[in-house]
Amino acid sequence: MDVSEQTAHGIAEHARSRAAFREMKEGTADDWRIIGGEYRAFARGLPDRVLDHLRLLDGDFGGFPVCRLEHSLQTATRAHRDGRDEQYVVMALLHDIGDTLGSYNHPEVAASILKPFVSEENHWICQNHGAFQGYYYFHFLGMDQNAREQFRDNPYFEACREFCEKYDQAAFDPDYESESLEFFEPMVRRVMAKPLASLYAKAPEAEEETS
Repeated sequence: MDVSEQTAHGIAEHARSRAAFREMKEGTADDWRIIGGEYRAFARGLPDRVLDHLRLLDGDFGGFPVCRLEHSLQTATRAHRDGRDEQYVVMALLHDIGDTLGSYNHPEVAASILKPFVSEENHWICQNHGAFQGYYYFHFLGMDQNAREQFRDNPYFEACREFCEKYDQAAFDPDYESESLEFFEPMVRRVMAKPLASLYAKAPEAEEETS
């Protein structure tokens, strides 16, 4: 096989690794088998992408006494040393991961990443910690210090209040000895190894069972 034939063969093989439809309504089982295989491989890399994104917070102070990565590590370290389980600790580690892309709604960004892998309570804490954290500083910015009171009747109110009081608002100490990101990496990988609930979880499982 000469070079031109090898090139043509390579192009043909590459094309067979992609779906053939131009609109989804034209898709076939073979198309979605290809996409499903690619999806599973991509999904397995989620912990790596999350850890890489956390590293983007390194050196980003935003005026705070510690950078955003150190704040995340410190929050998670405090939760870990207080005996919280891995799911909670990972939630604490990732609670501000949305800072880079969600400047106006970072808690919701982080909560969306965590949702398939954590309990309803831990998801709620992450999603709403912004309003609870505001108790400590909103009044200095002309905002409602008691914004968290809108959630007073929620069963997870106290859990979120406690998260902010014990771990989040307390995690700005430049002299605190936090664990490293590498320390938490195995926890992130274990928590994100398999979703507890997701619209997209069943199809890949079904295909793996038949392959």
